[in-house]
Amino acid sequence: MKKLTLLIGCLMALMFTLPGFAVSGTLEEIMDRGTLRVGMEPGYMPFELTNKKGEIIGFDVDVAKRMAKAMGVKLELVSTAWDGIIPALLTKKFDILMSGMTLTQERNMKINFADPYIVIGQSILLKKSLEGKVNSYKDLNDPKYTVASKLGTTGEQATKRMIPRAKYISYETEQEGVLELSNGKIDAFVYDVPFNVVAFAQHGKGKMVHLDQSFTYEPLAWAVRKGDYDFINWLNNFSNQIKNDGTYDKIYAKWFKDDAWQKDLQ
Repeated sequence: MKKLTLLIGCLMALMFTLPGFAVSGTLEEIMDRGTLRVGMEPGYMPFELTNKKGEIIGFDVDVAKRMAKAMGVKLELVSTAWDGIIPALLTKKFDILMSGMTLTQERNMKINFADPYIVIGQSILLKKSLEGKVNSYKDLNDPKYTVASKLGTTGEQATKRMIPRAKYISYETEQEGVLELSNGKIDAFVYDVPFNVVAFAQHGKGKMVHLDQSFTYEPLAWAVRKGDYDFINWLNNFSNQIKNDGTYDKIYAKWFKDDAWQKDLQ
């Protein structure tokens, strides 16, 4: 019996030293600190972007505000470059990643996700001169076309996987890709439907066409460090609450059905 007790004690001690094992969970750290730190890259309209005052605004921001209020803590937004956003989460630069991130199996190997809060897909912003000639992503699968997306995104992955014969170019930001399309330097820009809808409304008149039918399935979800299941449980309960008490619908309508927020952009 003593040997069994000793063995159990050793196993428990080993568990608490394993990487990713939540000894004191993120929820406890947030409550002790009195601040919820949210990581995001403010360049993905209408989820997160910067207004004229230099403030980060957007759909995810408004949800984060409600989240902090539900916790009874202050909110701190941590602006982070997309290519380093997962490493920043893992090294505790912030508590949660809320930046319109698609839940993929590859990412899920490194981080944990709460249940998806919205489902989107990739669409195509097309050069105006190709209207009628290109009607779907399949028509772009030709070496004569130059197709672009943002580096390190599911748009890039979808383009390489589903339009492999086209010449591919990646850009550091979504805005750069839209500008290059507007200037006629590329034939198409592949990116998330919500962003493309806004980009087309702002820059597309007479210069591009929006093929707005999604050709991929992409659930967006909040990400946390691996093993923090108490936090995931809280996030899923929070998501269910706001989706059933009308809060989510109000925030969604503000950012996806109304364009008043565009007046505050830089």
